[in-house]
Amino acid sequence: MKPELIKKEGYSVNFEIAIDAAEFEGAIDKAYKKTRSRYNIAGFRKGKAPRKIIELNYGKGVFFNDALDILLPEVYPAAIDELGLFVVSQPSIDIKDVKEDGSLVLVVDVDVRPELTVENYKGVEIEKVEAEVTEDQIDAELKALVERQSRMVDTEGPIENGNIAVIEGGTSEGYSLEVGSGTFIPGFEEQLVGKKAGEEINVEVTFPEDYPAEELAGKPVVFEVKIKEIKVKELPALDDDFAKDTTEFESLEELKNDIKANLQKKADEEAKNEMRNKVVEKIAETVEVDIPNSMVESQLDNQMNEINMQLSYQGWSLEKFAELSGQTLEEIREARRDEAKALVKNSLVIEKIAELENVEVTEADIDADLENMANMYGLELDKIKEVVGEAEREGIVARLKNTKTVDMLLDAAVLK
Repeated sequence: MKPELIKKEGYSVNFEIAIDAAEFEGAIDKAYKKTRSRYNIAGFRKGKAPRKIIELNYGKGVFFNDALDILLPEVYPAAIDELGLFVVSQPSIDIKDVKEDGSLVLVVDVDVRPELTVENYKGVEIEKVEAEVTEDQIDAELKALVERQSRMVDTEGPIENGNIAVIEGGTSEGYSLEVGSGTFIPGFEEQLVGKKAGEEINVEVTFPEDYPAEELAGKPVVFEVKIKEIKVKELPALDDDFAKDTTEFESLEELKNDIKANLQKKADEEAKNEMRNKVVEKIAETVEVDIPNSMVESQLDNQMNEINMQLSYQGWSLEKFAELSGQTLEEIREARRDEAKALVKNSLVIEKIAELENVEVTEADIDADLENMANMYGLELDKIKEVVGEAEREGIVARLKNTKTVDMLLDAAVLK
């Protein structure tokens, strides 16, 4: 196997892979052994016909495609490694020539990471984000603790704020919604108030203009909802006894202090993440780069999957929301294209800076990350290491390199 770069224009690359006769013959023989049971030849039991007989009946190239399927996972990665290409798209591969001696030449078209210049990326000015914890946030956490210790008592209704309505609609067969919690779209929960178990109603709402899924923002929707059950919560008193009985703390004050400390840690992390995003965006604004459409499409795939996952938590599917909002899936996808381009550009900028700064991920870094993962899932570190394959490990390295690079940029930034 010998690759040869033919043309490189921007991020588009064309190269050839020459495969010698012996290598291709070996792949054809493997293909024959793997697929011979597909062919029915008179006079031979199924799967027992010689290769030459099958080729005479079905054509000499009968095994070519299967042979290429066997060869490509070996020769393609080796070719891009030898040519030093940073590939960012799925390749288009065709047979250019099959020679008389049995060798052949493949032609490959693929997108590679575009070249970009990033300068003056240290000392960028960004606005400092303050991490504050309010008494309302602490009270909300305490309320949530009390809620988790509540008892649910069935009632026929009518529904009042604070009741739990078990509803079904769309793909959801039984979603428990606290009426008045603001969990659903504004206007949805209010229309349940006063209804009784067993009723079926149409809930008419309009998605907020600032709804996270931009393609649904401002769109009117009608939900067909059946109220299956109504439950009333009985809550325990919030006092020192509650703290002793339900937590490791001896008093309500100790519990509040712990909640405040945890909220502050979370707020600090959120503030840091916001500033991390700001510093990358500020640097990316100064960079000009022609972004491959294949990278944008891949990012859009990820975003569509995320939207679908978010909707599934409420018992709905992306297809159902598209139908109700009067949009096609393609329109929903296109609404996020600019955001996808920005995310890809930011990623390219980070990768380039990591390269310029020689950012490295050590074994200690990887072990620390796996240790966190083990603690999160309550597993032993060795068990986590057993299930982490090469692809997962590469993903961990990429993520940690990204984090290290952005943290370096934030440390060097000027906070106003």
